Parts: sequence; C-alpha cells; structure tokens
Amino acid sequence: MTGHEDTPADTSPHWLQDLGKAARAWRDLAQAQWQLLEAELRLARSAARITLLAMLMSAAFAAALALTLLALLGVALSQWLGSWAWALLVLIGLLALGLVGVRMLFRRCLHWMSLPNVRASWRGAMTSSTAEASDAGARAASPGDGTAD
Repeated sequence: MTGHEDTPADTSPHWLQDLGKAARAWRDLAQAQWQLLEAELRLARSAARITLLAMLMSAAFAAALALTLLALLGVALSQWLGSWAWALLVLIGLLALGLVGVRMLFRRCLHWMSLPNVRASWRGAMTSSTAEASDAGARAASPGDGTAD
C-alpha cells in the first residue's frame, strides 16, 4: 500500500512543474511576440521616413527634369527662331496653354464630381465600404462563427 500512497504525492509536483513550465513558455512567447512587434514598429517607422524622403526626392528630380527639358526646348527654339527673345516668348505661350488646359481639366473634374449621379454613387460606395469594414471588424471580433474549413 505504500506505492499507492506515494503516487498522488509524486504526480502533484510533476503537475505543478508542468504548469510552471507552461507558464514560463507562455511568458517567453509573449516576450518574443512583444519584441517582434517592437521590431516591426521600428521597421515601419524607418520605412515611413525613407518613403517620405523618396517622395520628396522624386518631386525634386521631376522638377529638375522639367526645368532641364524646358531649357533644352528653349535652346532648340532659339536656334530655330534665331532669337532668344522669340524662343522665350514661344515657351511662355506653350506653358500658358498648358496651364490653361490643366485648369480647364481640373474644373471639368470638379463639375463631374458635383453631378447628382456621381454624388449618389460616391455616397453609395462610401456606405458600402463602411458597412463592409464594420462587418469585417465584427467577424474579427468573434472568431468562433461555427464555420468549418
């Protein structure tokens, strides 16, 4: 009968040891997940900075390219027309036409956006996307929906 008396005493510490090991494993997992989250946030922060810098640099290079092309066009026009003054006047006219064209396009787009059908479809798109987002949030909040994969 001595063996039966030792059995409950022996299993209780093993059970507690296993519970302690499981708790330590969960703690280690939580720490690893936290460290991973911190690393991802640092990476996202640095990626955002680099992205903003790249956007600024691309805008600067686009402006420099446009100015260079305008200078080359000016030189070509001055050679063709034989006068810098006439070349600059032609460039001014071309740039003014481009500005007027873009302004007209912008006004037309604003007009299209103000049409009742466009406003109604925009409102419908916003309503449906908001509903889809709230449905997705509700599905994410309740993982046990009873469906089997």
